[in-house]
Parts: sequence; C-alpha cells; structure tokens
Amino acid sequence: MNSFQLIAGGALACLLALPVSAQQAEPATPVVVQPGAPGQPTKTLPPSTRATLPPVSPADVQFMQHMIIHHAQAVEMTALIESHTKNEELRSLGARISRSQSDEMNFMKRWLMLRGEPVAAPMHHMPGMNMSGHSMLMPGMLTAKQMAALRKAKGKEFDRLFLTGMIQHHEGALAMVKDLFKNNGAGQDAELFNFTTDVDTGQRAEIRVMQKMLGETP
Repeated sequence: MNSFQLIAGGALACLLALPVSAQQAEPATPVVVQPGAPGQPTKTLPPSTRATLPPVSPADVQFMQHMIIHHAQAVEMTALIESHTKNEELRSLGARISRSQSDEMNFMKRWLMLRGEPVAAPMHHMPGMNMSGHSMLMPGMLTAKQMAALRKAKGKEFDRLFLTGMIQHHEGALAMVKDLFKNNGAGQDAELFNFTTDVDTGQRAEIRVMQKMLGETP
C-alpha cells in the first residue's frame, strides 16, 4: 500500500469516527413569541408551548349550527334555477350564492368539530325560530308553502319568487348576525367574528343586486 492510500484511508477513518451531530447541522430550536399588549414587551415562551383555541360562547355554537341549516336552504333554492329559468343573469347569481354558501357551510362544520361541538342543532324551540311543520325555520327562511310555490313556478314567475325569497332569506341571515352580538361574550372568537363580518358584507351586497334585478323583472 503506497503512502497516498495510507493517508486517504486514515482520513476516511477519521471522518467515519465523527459523531453524527458533527456531520449534520442541529435543527434550530423553535422560538415561540407571544405579542405583548399595547405598550408591553413581547414574551418568549417555552418551545413546548402549544396553541389552544379560545373558549366559545354557547351563543356562538348555536349561531353556527343554525346558520348551517339556513345556508342549506339557500343552496336548495339555487339548485332549482337550472331547470326552472333561462335567465342567464339569475343563473350567474345563483351559482355565486351556491358556491359561497356551500364553502361557508364547510367552514362552519369544521369550526364546530374543532371545538368538539355537534354540527346538528338540538331540536327544540329557540327565540325567533318558527317551528312550523316540525322543522326549524330561522329568521328569513322560506316556509314549506313558499318552497312549494318556488318549485312549481317556471320562467319569469320563478325569477320573481326566487328573488323575493332570497332577499327575505338574506335579510334573515343579517338578523341572525345582529342577534348574535346582542349576547354578552358572543362573537369574540376571531374566526367567527371574521366570518360574520363577511356574511354581513356579502349578503348586503347581494340584496342590493337582487333588488335591482327584481325591479327589472316584469
């Protein structure tokens, strides 16, 4: 064995003898920083700190459960559009409402499940709820009679009933948001607050669009 081979073999042996920690960079220890209150410094928390969801108000849970039912009827209404009217403007509006409210229903279900709350609301009387026909009707929801009339209508009559019904439906959702914040401690969850703000803003805008469309419907 020549001198070069001896040197190379020795270098390789030294490299293999190095501890694994010397060959690989140690992963950085995560730093958890808690922002301070206004005027207060931030705090560095232990790496073992885990995020926890803030406590929710019973009114928050009830609102989400009831709004899922409320949204479900809106999606049911929009599903009638394709077979009941050729109004392209109404079809476009219905598609937007269906898509947005379906997405919001999924969000509300996840929100409840992450907090260990049932998705289905308890079947008992609540203030402001119509129990007609043994089914829960939140503010603005169409009655069984109104839904039957909507299913029966075609063309321009369907357009008129859909627009008046969905305006009523949206106004009910706005009332539900308003009622939520009348409860002490309700609406403090950041995700829920952002969601209700979006519902209020979005449905007010859609009401204005539908009122304009209704005014143009013979």
